[in-house]
Amino acid sequence: MEQMTDTPSTPDGTPDGTPDGTPDGSNGGGFAGAAPSPEGLPPGALAVIPVAGIGEIRPGDDLAAALADALHTTTASGTRRPWIIDGDVLVVTQKVVSKAEGQIVPIDPGDPEAKRRLVESESTRVLRRRGDLLITETRHGFVCANAGVDLSNVEAGTAALLPVDPDKSARRIRESLGHQLGVDIAVVISDTFGRTWRNGVTDVAIGIAGIAGVVDLRGTPDATGRVLEATEVCVADEVAGAAELVMGKDRAVPAAVVRGVDPSWLRRGSVSAEIVRDPKGDLFR
Repeated sequence: MEQMTDTPSTPDGTPDGTPDGTPDGSNGGGFAGAAPSPEGLPPGALAVIPVAGIGEIRPGDDLAAALADALHTTTASGTRRPWIIDGDVLVVTQKVVSKAEGQIVPIDPGDPEAKRRLVESESTRVLRRRGDLLITETRHGFVCANAGVDLSNVEAGTAALLPVDPDKSARRIRESLGHQLGVDIAVVISDTFGRTWRNGVTDVAIGIAGIAGVVDLRGTPDATGRVLEATEVCVADEVAGAAELVMGKDRAVPAAVVRGVDPSWLRRGSVSAEIVRDPKGDLFR
């Protein structure tokens, strides 16, 4: 997996920019590095490309339109064209989706109980408490810290809630970008979760469209010919985690494109239907 930083290329893999192949420096803010064609990647390789130039998203903003604008580049001849292509996966952070959808609520920073009450109002049940930390189950079925309520990267005195229906949000973005840019892509909405029994956080998929949530490898042979019996891979979470490597928490980059995923993953998908574990199969609840 590589983060590309050269000059944008055309769909056939030829460089685009100044005559000597260097960036022309006038790409409209959408992308300042390379957008390699799939044919330009080594076999089995992925490219993870940050999407710059989106700007601050506020309640009521047209997020898809902002993404569409940022997914354009300006060529040396002065024309603007999309650099995202068929088969790409666009990963968008939950925070900007929540902002655009108006999932921002006031919270009194001087009231130590305000966040607790908000978290409990966003939860269907509380599994564990430790100080200010609550591990809860949300209406979506997610088991996570503080019901996904987040005070980072929002205005003081406000908190961001999770989108009401993240799968639906992903479908709307995918359909809008398909219409605006004429491309067939997948969309993943990502959020940061902790992991039970492991330190640190990573990004996971909370909403998807056009990509599988889980790829079932049961019944297929491994590299030695042994038939796999229990392997189901959550590729949507893996894509979300890969995208986070170029987005970061402090770079103001709320989207990234993952290029080169297995085309067999590109199908109708749903986090709620594929990734959220049915309580009947949960050994710990």
